[in-house]
Amino acid sequence: MGGRALFVYSDAYQAYRFTPDHPFNPVRLRWTVEVLEELGLLLPEERIAPRPAEIVEILRIHSPAYVEVVRELGQLARATRDASIYGLGTEDDPVFPGMHEAAALSVGGTIVAAEELLSGRAHHTLNIGGGLHHAMRSQAAGFCIYNDVAIAIAHLREAGLRVAYVDIDAHHGDGVEHAFYSDPDVLTVSFHESGRYLFPGTGWVEDLGTGPGYGSVINLPLEPFTDDESWLELLDGVLDPALSAFRPDVLVTEFGVDGHLLDPLTDLRASTRFYWHAAARLHSLAHRHCAGRWLAVGGGGYELLRVVPRAWSILWAEMRGTPVPEDGLLPAGFRARHAEAKPPVPAWMVDPVGTVPPLDRQREISGRNRATLAKLRHISPLLAETRGNT
Repeated sequence: MGGRALFVYSDAYQAYRFTPDHPFNPVRLRWTVEVLEELGLLLPEERIAPRPAEIVEILRIHSPAYVEVVRELGQLARATRDASIYGLGTEDDPVFPGMHEAAALSVGGTIVAAEELLSGRAHHTLNIGGGLHHAMRSQAAGFCIYNDVAIAIAHLREAGLRVAYVDIDAHHGDGVEHAFYSDPDVLTVSFHESGRYLFPGTGWVEDLGTGPGYGSVINLPLEPFTDDESWLELLDGVLDPALSAFRPDVLVTEFGVDGHLLDPLTDLRASTRFYWHAAARLHSLAHRHCAGRWLAVGGGGYELLRVVPRAWSILWAEMRGTPVPEDGLLPAGFRARHAEAKPPVPAWMVDPVGTVPPLDRQREISGRNRATLAKLRHISPLLAETRGNT
C-alpha cells in the first residue's frame, strides 16, 4: 500500500516520568526506537520531531483552570492539598517536575502527526509518545495528564474532517469518548477488557452517544482472558461495517499493547501475533475508507522490555509498508544488551503460534464475546446492516 509514513519521536519524551517505580515508564519508547533502528526500519528521513503544544491548543479539550494547576504543580514538583480534585498527586498520577512541559510535548507530537496528514506530506503518521486517552477536561486519570488524542482529533475536526477513532488498548478509551460523546462527526470505537474487572470501569455496549452524536459511539467490552482469535473476530465484525456506514476522512488509532498475555496490569491474553494482524487490518481500513489517512499513537503497555518494543515495531513496520516477517527475529544486538533479563527477551518479533496456550474455558470466553457482538449489532445504528448475520 502506498503513502509516505512519518515517525514522530524525541528522546525528550523521557521526561514524562512520574516516579522511578511507576509502571508508565518512557524507557519503552527508547527501546522501541532501538529495535527499529537495528532492524533498518527507521530511516532519518522518516523521523520528525515533536513540538510542545501551545496553551491554546491544549485548551481545545482541557479547562483553563486545570491547565493552570498542572503548570503550577509541575513548578512546585509536589502535590498540594487540592491536587487530588484534579486527579493529581494520586498513586496513578503523582506530581513530577516539569509535568506540564512533558505532557505538552506528547500533545504536540500528536498534533504534529495530524498536521503532516493535513498538509499531505504523509499518509500515515505514528507518535508512540502519545495515546494518553484517559485524561478528562479538568482531571488527570490513568497515567494521562493531557489527552493528546482528543486534542489532535479536535484539530482535525477544525480542519473539517470526519474522524474515526479506534482504540485497542486494554483499557476503555474513556477520555476521548467523553470529549466527543455528542459529536456526530467523530466516531469512537473502543475494544477493551470489560469495566466489570478493569479500570476505568466504563465502556458498555449500551453507551452509544447522545443528542446529535447518538450512534457515533461503539464499545465492545472483552471478557477477561480473551485470546488472539476471539479479539480479531470482534475487530472484523465491527470495524469495516462501522466505517462503511460512518464514512470518515481520517482514521486515528490508539495502539495500546497492554492486552498482551505478559502485561502485568490486565487480564487479556493476546500475543504479538494479534498486534501483527491488527496493524494489517487497520492499514487496510485506512486505505479502504480514508484515502490512506491514518494517524496512530501508542498508549498502554507495561511489559516494558519483552512486549512493547516488539509490538510497536510491528505497527510501524506495517505503517511504512514493510511488514515484519512472520518468522522475523528481534535484533541480535538488542537481545545481547538485555541478555541478563529475567525472564529472557523473546527471540521472535511475532510470537509463534502456540505461544499462548488455550484455556479450558476458551470456547466459553469466545462465546461470551460473540454474544456481546450480537447485542452491539442489535442496538447500534451504525451496525444495523450486519444484523442477523451472527
